[in-house]
Amino acid sequence: MRMHAIAMLVLLSIGLLGSCGSFSASTTVDALSHTNQPERELEASYTMEGDNDSDNPIPKELWTIPNEYLREADQPGTLVELRYDTYESRTYAQKSKPITKRAIVYLPYEYSDEKEYNVLYLMHGGWSNETTTLGTPEQPSAFKHVVDHGIRNGEFDPLIIVCPTYNNESPEDSADYTLAFYTLTANYHQELVNDLIPAVEGTYSTYAKGTSAEDIRESRDYRAFGGFSMGSVATWHTFINSLDAFRYFLPMSGAMDYDGDIIDAAVTASDFIPDDYFIYAITGSSDFAYGQFARQIEAMIAKPSGNFKLYDDERSGNIAYRVKEGYSHDGRAAMEYTYNGLRWFWN
Repeated sequence: MRMHAIAMLVLLSIGLLGSCGSFSASTTVDALSHTNQPERELEASYTMEGDNDSDNPIPKELWTIPNEYLREADQPGTLVELRYDTYESRTYAQKSKPITKRAIVYLPYEYSDEKEYNVLYLMHGGWSNETTTLGTPEQPSAFKHVVDHGIRNGEFDPLIIVCPTYNNESPEDSADYTLAFYTLTANYHQELVNDLIPAVEGTYSTYAKGTSAEDIRESRDYRAFGGFSMGSVATWHTFINSLDAFRYFLPMSGAMDYDGDIIDAAVTASDFIPDDYFIYAITGSSDFAYGQFARQIEAMIAKPSGNFKLYDDERSGNIAYRVKEGYSHDGRAAMEYTYNGLRWFWN
């Protein structure tokens, strides 16, 4: 696995630097304008098994974000900064070096403590931070507007979105591929479950009745984790280590277990069965990460354990796989894949 990851470093240095930057309206409107079509675009590369009789199947073609969604909505949600205490990643187990970190939290329009909300924890990619995906309270990104419009138009229910960072002691950590791939994304689950989730769900109204490990486990059906590129690597590590906290996963254009052995073994060692989790995996046909991403998905569904069954609805399987024709490793892809995940999770 290490040799595959090192080979990817060359590709990442060429293509990733500009791929995971801020989703600003000025750069994204032009990028999406030629794809604004009333119909959905590409049939999935994989044909799912059997008849699709679910009440809520995942569409075989990905939806395109309408251009008008990239501009401010008339019922905007709110971005807030949440600071929380955690520990330096490499020595987290010893808890010898306390640090304070920040997450950007999206609260939907007319958020109320009297309601319970689903939560998506959404991780950034390389050369990025917690402000990359949704922006800041002072300068929201185009994707924040997309979320506002999607909720306003009933495409998905109001939810809370949390954008954290695996950057550790330096804002430059995500620019260090080796550090991010082998250490920070692999260790992030400790901070996530022990520190971030309690900070978020002890502050805002979710389905968790409290912040204990038992409370978090009991509310896992209402919690998802996703990410693009290196954020996808973090998503796979979250799946391996934190199935007891999350039911839904949205890995996008980033692999870490190319033969599927580690992921498969983690499920087998857990007390969860295939009906207990769902993975919506998305990439693009022109994405330099496509080959390794596809290889991992194919390896997972080929495992004799039966832990992964490819299908396009939650009642019949637990992993859906979509490949967007012509899409590469960039901000447009990250936005559209996340938008499609939001359109399906809990809806």
